[in-house]
Amino acid sequence: MGYRVAVAGATGNVGRQLLAVLAERNFPADEIIPLASRASAGKEVSFGDDITLRCTISPNSTSPASIWACSPPGSAVSKVHAPRAAAQGCVVIDNTSQFRMDEDVPLVVPEVNGETIAGYDARNIIANPNCSTIQMVMALKPLHDHARIKRIVVSTYQSTSGAGKQAMDELFDHTRAIYMNAREEPRAFAKTIAFNVVPQIGAFDTDGSTGEEAKMVRETQRILDPEILVSATCVRVPTFIGHAEAVNVEFHDPIDEEEARELLSAAPGVEVIDRPFDGGYATPVDCVGEDATFVSRIRRDPTVANGLCLWIVSDNLRKGAALNAVQIAEDLIANHLVPA
Repeated sequence: MGYRVAVAGATGNVGRQLLAVLAERNFPADEIIPLASRASAGKEVSFGDDITLRCTISPNSTSPASIWACSPPGSAVSKVHAPRAAAQGCVVIDNTSQFRMDEDVPLVVPEVNGETIAGYDARNIIANPNCSTIQMVMALKPLHDHARIKRIVVSTYQSTSGAGKQAMDELFDHTRAIYMNAREEPRAFAKTIAFNVVPQIGAFDTDGSTGEEAKMVRETQRILDPEILVSATCVRVPTFIGHAEAVNVEFHDPIDEEEARELLSAAPGVEVIDRPFDGGYATPVDCVGEDATFVSRIRRDPTVANGLCLWIVSDNLRKGAALNAVQIAEDLIANHLVPA
């Protein structure tokens, strides 16, 4: 017997990718239950070669599921429905920020801290980290284990897909409008995204940081080490898929670029593309549709005693969201759950 898997937010960017990854990896599901809002009820979604119908999110629609992969547009939906599903016996893998800092909810990147999945049974909920956090800790975990990270300074270059389908549509529409000598007012972003970069992702806090920056700080500390100092500047850029990060890392112990390349090359889920010639590095275009986190431009930072600079890119819809959730589910069924 297999599992019944509900996918909440099946109409969204991550929801569609969740369905694709489940099919690609032959997840042992007897039934896939795609869920969406009432406005999207009855629409068709693809799962492998099959077409299935969506239903609305409700307590009744979650009850048959063994695993509930939740990726709705915002944490408010998860706040209401994830505990309901968990109370009915589903294990919820939530892709929103709602539960990430709850101490009794594991915040998991399987290659980094997969052992924490065992704590899911406190509330039957597991949190998927933020997309930009996932790719950064994937690259930093082996380096931290070797030389202990003291401080991280990261600047992100995040694609519009991280803000949803409407944001991607806005990039397309505004780019076309510029070529037609027309003007469109921004809707999904605070300023025009076409031919621009916007240094705001999320609302501003009283200290001047944005919500995305706060997520990266807190989640990195929770996943890797609470003693690590983290400074983040998160920027939305006019690309469709794939996040990039320029990361400066200061370590407690000595480490050089060759050691870093060896450690990263051996790390699960990480691929090093670091050749010192034109084009010898990974870009967001290269990572689209790929499962790996790519690390390039590995070099020493001469301004501190033990410092490195890295360039990290990953498909934010796959490893940054859907793939990470499916890997959590695979670990659950391998080590913790029995078929429904």
